Amino acid sequence: MNIIDISRPLLTTIEYPGDPETRLETVSSIKNGDACNLSAVYACVHTATHADAPCHFLDGGETIEDADLYKYIGQCTVIEVPPGVITGEYVNAHFPKKCERLLIKGDSQSFFMESAAYEAVDTGIRLIGTDADSVGKSGNQIKPHKAFLGNGVAILENLDLSAVEPGDYFLIALPVKMGAIDGAPVRAVLIDDYVLWNKIR
Repeated sequence: MNIIDISRPLLTTIEYPGDPETRLETVSSIKNGDACNLSAVYACVHTATHADAPCHFLDGGETIEDADLYKYIGQCTVIEVPPGVITGEYVNAHFPKKCERLLIKGDSQSFFMESAAYEAVDTGIRLIGTDADSVGKSGNQIKPHKAFLGNGVAILENLDLSAVEPGDYFLIALPVKMGAIDGAPVRAVLIDDYVLWNKIR
């Protein structure tokens, strides 16, 4: 089984503009004579590779604790798109028509217009992932997020797809069980053979 890690490191990934800065605190250290190494981290739950819960943009929406984990595990397709804005016309022309989990490789610079998000929803996807820090561009975040989250589509953001070729894979990208909040870090991996595909649907 060949596993491709598509996660970005929490401690070194640049935070989204305006989000709190990630901090690491060493609580105890064997080197300093303590019994164990112990660390504490302060970070926004939307830093590095993470999942958005519906309540991130929808008042009264489901929290990450309510997430349907089946959406984050299963066959997926990676497609490569040009950097820039993804339009509804581009989705109609280039997105696969039958795909439950779709990951967007756009050199971390591709973002959905609202129309594109709705067109993608209409293809039947259950999960959308992107190597950008958000599915929406700065100044146009709310509508694309609401289009996906309001229609039951799970969102993964800030994936590292730099070493991934377009094609079909098996995705495992479970959000950390953090409680009834608006998102959670994810350790996302792709499996590029068919060992599991015929047993999990």
